[in-house]
Amino acid sequence: MSYRYEITRAVVRQGIIAIIRTQDADSAVKAAVPLLDAGLTSLELPLTNPQAPQAIQHLRETYPDATIGAGSVLDEASAVAAVRAGAQFLVAPNLDAAVIRAGHRYGAAVLPGAGTVSEIVQALEAGADAVKVFPAPTPQWVKDVLAVLPYAPLVPTGGVAPADVPAWLEAGAVACGVGSALARTPLSEIQALVVLC
Repeated sequence: MSYRYEITRAVVRQGIIAIIRTQDADSAVKAAVPLLDAGLTSLELPLTNPQAPQAIQHLRETYPDATIGAGSVLDEASAVAAVRAGAQFLVAPNLDAAVIRAGHRYGAAVLPGAGTVSEIVQALEAGADAVKVFPAPTPQWVKDVLAVLPYAPLVPTGGVAPADVPAWLEAGAVACGVGSALARTPLSEIQALVVLC
């Protein structure tokens, strides 16, 4: 059992949230295992995969020290289903207060999506544990936003490559969501990045 602030800290600790976007539970697990074995500890499995809950449950049981969450959580029902499957955090491309409430009700951290400064503020006011900035703009944009919202925990996602992560973190992001680029990155580079971050 963990408190939400502990889950949030675990999600962003390495600075990378690996996004595993596949079509079924087996392929999700197959894609996740090498990344977990390489040292990544935070994974998001989007609910665009209809079997993501089964994969989340399996990975939680097999890798109890990892922090496993659900992505593309668009409504309250999906939020509850993901948490019941074992998701420790929920990520959405948009801001829906019902998703935040549902996640918090069951102890999950929630990272809703935002694309503007106004949306970031709205997400924080709604109780977001961190804010997914989607699609990821530029590190300079993050730096500029943090000049006026220094307390905003931002997680740029969408088009972020593993090699780009240090620049985003230096700009002030608390972590980055990294998806398809991970599949094209040698595991040795991922291991080196884990050590660097």
